[in-house]
Amino acid sequence: MATSQREERELLGHDAFALIAPSHQPAIAALPPEELRTLATRLRAEHAKLRDLIREGKRAKRGKGDARAAANAEAGKATRRKQVYAAALKRVNSRFDELTQERRREEHRAALKEALARRQAQRAQHPAAGFGSSAGMQSKGNAKGRNHVHGARVGSVSAQGKRAQARRDG
Repeated sequence: MATSQREERELLGHDAFALIAPSHQPAIAALPPEELRTLATRLRAEHAKLRDLIREGKRAKRGKGDARAAANAEAGKATRRKQVYAAALKRVNSRFDELTQERRREEHRAALKEALARRQAQRAQHPAAGFGSSAGMQSKGNAKGRNHVHGARVGSVSAQGKRAQARRDG
């Protein structure tokens, strides 16, 4: 459930809201990363404090802790205040992600420009052939040669066989 700044101010009070206020737009966009980091640390500390307070209150309700903790946890609407700190921390973390993505994008862009400059500085490995005609493909001769039977020898094998058969029969 989203909470308006007015509701946050009523819930937290003036001093605690002063911690949350820089996590809203446009103030969060103007914060440098160092201040953003300190803001996140302080928000985490407050969130943890309220988380522990709520946990102690639950233990006290079960009869395991101090009875004052149970009364303190319910009276102060600690759960809603913890949710306000969690939402502020979420905004700060998303701003961190935006800054990180922006920085990575710039590094990537610089690396691409550097690679392009290296590529353009290289000499061409294979210069272009240019225009003009060539002799084209050349045919190769047959390495086996032709199998050619001389005209006088055509049919001589079968004639020899016929003569040999005639000798045997005759």
